[in-house]
Amino acid sequence: MAAWQKELFTALFLYLLVSIVGWITGTFLLLNLLLTIGMLIYQVIQVNRFEKWLSAGARNTYPKSTGIWEELYYHVYRIKKNNKKRKKQLSKMIDQFRQSTEALPDAAVVLGVNDEIEWTNKAARDVLGLKQLDKGQRIPNLVRFPEFIRYISSGDYSEPVMVPSPVNHQITLSVRIVPYGAGLRLLIAQDVTQLKIMERMRKDFVANVSHELRTPLTVLKGYLETLQDMDDGHSAVLTASFHQMQGQTERMQHLVDDLLLLTRLESQQKKAVCVHIPELLSQICQEGDPVSTQRIQLTLDTDSNIMGDEQELRSAFTNLLGNALKYSPDESIVKVRWYKNKDGINLTVEDQGEGIAKADINRVTERFYRVEVKRRKKVSGTGLGLAIVKHVLMRHDAQLTITSELGKGSCFSCHFPIKRICNCN
Repeated sequence: MAAWQKELFTALFLYLLVSIVGWITGTFLLLNLLLTIGMLIYQVIQVNRFEKWLSAGARNTYPKSTGIWEELYYHVYRIKKNNKKRKKQLSKMIDQFRQSTEALPDAAVVLGVNDEIEWTNKAARDVLGLKQLDKGQRIPNLVRFPEFIRYISSGDYSEPVMVPSPVNHQITLSVRIVPYGAGLRLLIAQDVTQLKIMERMRKDFVANVSHELRTPLTVLKGYLETLQDMDDGHSAVLTASFHQMQGQTERMQHLVDDLLLLTRLESQQKKAVCVHIPELLSQICQEGDPVSTQRIQLTLDTDSNIMGDEQELRSAFTNLLGNALKYSPDESIVKVRWYKNKDGINLTVEDQGEGIAKADINRVTERFYRVEVKRRKKVSGTGLGLAIVKHVLMRHDAQLTITSELGKGSCFSCHFPIKRICNCN
């Protein structure tokens, strides 16, 4: 029988006994009133004892009692004991977490809802110049680089931001913020100084080599053209050799030009003039051989223009259109559309070609990456076209979206933000 049932049975038994005695003695109401008062006084005393025990923290063994009160004391004591055990385990886990994060080579900072510092590890104190006493301070007040302040205020943490270390400006940090919990964020700062140095060396090497190759290639191309003019056609082998040599020289020339263009995109400052996009697209679609231009279907749904660099945009759009023509059947149509929606201005280039596998879509914008597909005819290219497109769009605050299905074709979409719209006079 449960404790509350025993308590109820005892109370009913007492009331029955008192009622019988009161009925015999003629004091029925008086005895029942006295019993009720007595039971109330007993319960008040028990409540007072229970409240004193709880206010003392319920740390000691609970007082001896009977009935339902003994059960209450026991359950509260057991809950308190289990909570103490869980708290001890949680404290141990927190200590292990702090020890592991203290050993991390990357700086880690836990930020609150208002960008206040709640916890830092040793690396954060070393490279960000933070102190343990800075807990509760807002991090924008301590790390005062404009790029960092814009990054943390924007709420867009999809990409990291590069900032110098407040302790040593020779150190470059890649800062990323990861939201978690209810308004909390984890700031991770990684030392990428060596990576930036290596990247700079790679860019300088590519730029220097590409630049140095231009002169010998120009000389070779000139001599090959002279030899071809001197060729009387009597030797088929010699004629074929000249043709192959010229083809490979032109291929190397395109590769060097594309590498130099990528280098300029990565190093030169951005230019901003109002570019008449409908006119530019019309020119691009009319360039090339007559057979290719007949396959292009240009749709201009808006006459909006954008701020940017005309030569860079021409290079990006030409590469997109050239790829669509190269990787689709000779008789198929390539659709080019310039239109506006609520999110901005868009250019789409859609073909009916071989398509791109899902596994390759995220990699086709990498340098020199080419999809390995068995084709009837060999398609020439440097593998840098989409890399150029990606860099040009990044310099114009735009994004490239690729949708494709094998055997049905691909659609390359360039999304320009509304803030890029301008009015060409």
